Amino acid sequence: MSDITKCEGKDCPLKENCFRFTSTGNPIYQSYFVDVPFKDNECEMFWGKKSESIFKQLKDITNGKT
Repeated sequence: MSDITKCEGKDCPLKENCFRFTSTGNPIYQSYFVDVPFKDNECEMFWGKKSESIFKQLKDITNGKT
């Protein structure tokens, strides 16, 4: 389960490479953007593969793992 705000990816050309679309969410308690944040050929909320790795590292640091 992803503890993030997910995206439904409607009409977004980036969705297949975005963690907010491809991650597995909680079927009951998952948060989603009200509107897809892709506008004017860009998405400020895009979460690519490198971003996922950085997030995991930060999560480990905040949980006392180094």
